[in-house]
Amino acid sequence: MRAPKSRRMFLAAIVAVAGGIFTLSLIERPELRAPTGGPQLVSVEELPASGDYCEPGYDALPKQANLFETFGEASVYAGSQNSGQTGFINRPPTRTIRDLDPIYSSVAVDLNFDEVVLMDQNNWAIRIFNRLDNTPPGVPFTQPKRVIQGPETEIQYNNGIYVDPKNGDIYSVETDTGDEVVIFPREANGNVKPPRTLKTPHRGFALAVDEENQELYVGVQHPPQVAVYRKGASGDERPLRSLQGESTRLSDVHGIVLDQKNKLMVVTNWGHVSDSTVAGTGRFEDPSISVYPMGAAGDVAPLRVVQGSLTQLNWPAQMSLDPDTGDLYVANDIGQSVLVFKETDKGNVAPTRIIKGNRTGLLNPSGVFVDSKHKELWVANFGNASAAVYPLNANGNVAPIRTIRSAPEGKVSLKFGKVEALAYDSRRDQIWVPN
Repeated sequence: MRAPKSRRMFLAAIVAVAGGIFTLSLIERPELRAPTGGPQLVSVEELPASGDYCEPGYDALPKQANLFETFGEASVYAGSQNSGQTGFINRPPTRTIRDLDPIYSSVAVDLNFDEVVLMDQNNWAIRIFNRLDNTPPGVPFTQPKRVIQGPETEIQYNNGIYVDPKNGDIYSVETDTGDEVVIFPREANGNVKPPRTLKTPHRGFALAVDEENQELYVGVQHPPQVAVYRKGASGDERPLRSLQGESTRLSDVHGIVLDQKNKLMVVTNWGHVSDSTVAGTGRFEDPSISVYPMGAAGDVAPLRVVQGSLTQLNWPAQMSLDPDTGDLYVANDIGQSVLVFKETDKGNVAPTRIIKGNRTGLLNPSGVFVDSKHKELWVANFGNASAAVYPLNANGNVAPIRTIRSAPEGKVSLKFGKVEALAYDSRRDQIWVPN
């Protein structure tokens, strides 16, 4: 879970993590107590190569197995801060903390085949359901009709999604480790190779396609940019152009939507600005929505920016545009809401509508999709393994008209990502995990 500022400061004093922090997971473990001899520093030795190795969620790893059982014997170094000595520990863990349920980062609807496609970032999978699926109360979960998952798929930390409106091809962009877009045919199922892949800059997060000009837009977190490729590009093909530079005001890009009618590109920014290749470039700004011409390239300033306290933007993620009304729907992750702006908005403006409240079922919404054909809004929830559907004109604390749930009711996802460190708070009996 995301933690209050005072606790984040406590954790920051204990561990420093290189790279982006997606979330802070706080795990209550009352049975744990600090060691009598004081805190121990533990570093994990790289595991030997093994034919049994499998990525998170792959069927090769039994659900109740731990990694030491899978890999065989492995060693870790452990040492006391006081002694400065290290030694080998050859033993399996006492227990393993792992979330086995999906975490949905984004959603798209295939209107030709009446299917909804969800990016499962936790298990490195793509799950496909019928559009009208609805998980009733008391039922643990809804079974997907197809799942694309396994080491052959090359899916890793999948975030952005695009579904081709003509043939149903599924495009998925991978952040942190994959550094590529993988493309599957609509009917793909199981542990299958993608027929086409495209190498992208590190930490790609969002996707959009200009069907008229057959161009693929890839939003990149750090250094912030929007790289534009041929839609049919593959392998190491270079982008046609890139929007990048100080004047762009791009900052940790998390969403892209294209307005084909007005030839505009709209981008959501978290506000974390840095270029890892240039020392001293890191800073924080307020989150924002920035608008550019679709053909923008180089260090080009936005046409307009939505930013400020009235906007209520708080880790704005994926977006979707209603082409009929010009309404811009924004998944507002930490704000636990969906914000609706007019595409023409500028400056410190309040949303025209807000979907938020205890009846909505929203928990860390990170993906949205406007289904203008059926006048519905889809929202992917990162925090509770679900996707919810609302009327397109929904406003306020409204219940969804349907929900696809992939975990029991009341589920709160651990939201583990790239775990690089952890800390134990002996006073509160809590484990802190930065991801």
